[in-house]
This record gives sequence, structure tokens and C-alpha cells, in this order.
Amino acid sequence: MRRMLTRIATLGTVLLFAGCAVPTGQMDYAAFKASRPRSIVVLPPLNESPDIKATYAMLSQTTYPLAESGYYVLPVALVDETFRQNGLTVPGDIHTVPVPKLREIFGADAALYVTVTDYGSRYQVLSSVTRVAANARLVDLKTGDELWSGTAVAANDSGNSGGGLIGMLVTAAINQAVNHATDASYPLAGTASARLLSAGTRNGILYGPRSPKYQSD
Repeated sequence: MRRMLTRIATLGTVLLFAGCAVPTGQMDYAAFKASRPRSIVVLPPLNESPDIKATYAMLSQTTYPLAESGYYVLPVALVDETFRQNGLTVPGDIHTVPVPKLREIFGADAALYVTVTDYGSRYQVLSSVTRVAANARLVDLKTGDELWSGTAVAANDSGNSGGGLIGMLVTAAINQAVNHATDASYPLAGTASARLLSAGTRNGILYGPRSPKYQSD
């Protein structure tokens, strides 16, 4: 019995890290280089996970990597309030706003559409796994063309290999409860956001005009 559980836990760990693999294809940057956006408006992310905190956990942590990459990012709180003042409170509705209208309202060069596909902690036999996954599209607000798209995953396995089988089960259960109570996914959303939106990475966004590395990629 113990050997079987150990094998299950090992398989779970292998699958966890396999899920973090990134695409190996080469990104086509032709449209991005032709557009060279200077400012970005980030739309409230769509949330495909069961956790209602996912949208704003991700939204609140998108500005930093984009700014570090050399872009001016419209303040997300201001953008969110502008949508609310216009009767748009659901990300699904916001993502359907026509591109020319976004350009008219915000005056940005591009819009970032983010979707959170996974957010939360799960109990997996001998461990509690916390995982955040998201994808994003950068769209030119002048032409409606997609300039870039990417995906990112951040995960943490709080399993414990010591203390015997009973101890491992108890520890995993405690970790699961703590993860839910403290929203352990929030810092991982920051990690996923950094991996997704930082320039200088394979198939990542290009450096913006505020970066000293602008047009070096």
C-alpha cells in the first residue's frame, strides 16, 4: 500500500512539472515590430477557474512586468473604474468591447487580453498542489491585429517526504487548509504574470520604448 501511494505521489510530481513546459515553436514578431506599441491597457482577465479571486489577483500583478519591459501601462484601477462607470463589470463583456471603442476611450496603442485558466490549491493524496496558469494576447488598437500571444504556469507542491505515511497525509491536509485560508495562489499569480509578460524571454513580448534594450530583440 505504501509503495503504491509513493508511486502515485511521484507520478503526480512528474505530471506537475510536465505541465510547466513551454512551446518550442518560434514566435512571429513581424506585426509586433511593425506596430511597436508604446502604451498598453490591460483588460480585467477572464477567469476560467472556480476561484473568484483569480481575476483581480492576476490583474493587480500585470503592471510591474510590463512596465519593467518598457511600456506605459494605464493604471489598472482607473481602467477598471472606467468600465464600471460605463456599466461593464464582467470581464466577459469587457473583452467583447470593439477595438475602436477601446482606442477611443483609453487612447492606448494596444490592449492586453488575459485569461486565467487555472487558479487554486488541490489536495493530491500526499501533497497540496497550488497552481496558476494563464494566457494572454496583445492586440493593436489601431488595426485590431494580434501582435503577440503567450502562456505561463506557476506551481508549488507542498508535499512532505518525511514523518511516515500518516504524517504525510496529515501534513498535506493541513497545507491544503492553510493554502485556501491564505490564498496561496496570489504570489504564484505574480510569478505567472512575470513569466508571461516579461521581455527578454523565449517567445515573450518585445522590449518597449522605455527600456534601454528597446529594438535590441
